[in-house]
Amino acid sequence: MNAAYPIGVAREASRSHNIVVGYIAWLFGIFGAHRFYFGKPISGIIWFFTGGVFLVGWVIDFFLIPSMEREAARTYATGPCEYSIAWLLLAFGGVFGLHRFYMGKWISGLIYLLTGGLLFIGVIWDVLSMNDQIHNINLDR
Repeated sequence: MNAAYPIGVAREASRSHNIVVGYIAWLFGIFGAHRFYFGKPISGIIWFFTGGVFLVGWVIDFFLIPSMEREAARTYATGPCEYSIAWLLLAFGGVFGLHRFYMGKWISGLIYLLTGGLLFIGVIWDVLSMNDQIHNINLDR
């Protein structure tokens, strides 16, 4: 047991994704935002095109988010690049490449800045692959 923690208090495992950010993304869940955030791009696409599977899946997901967060913690590596920060930068500045600058991808960040996220196609690619990109960055550092 680590001396920094009182006796009987176990240190919580490091989590890759933040559950609060997951619930905030869930508010936009009829578009699949929380599913993309937790690394489920296929079901995120389904949620996007069906309005959260006609809102039924969206309501059920409210109760599934804790298990999605645990699964993401088991799947994705933690490290210097924070998933939540990168996702927020993608959501609010993706066409400007802010998330790419944050991940240390300066050249593609500049390309995104000058081309509107490669005419938004690059932003869509990043929505589908963001967790894997960050996972690989964290493993390399």
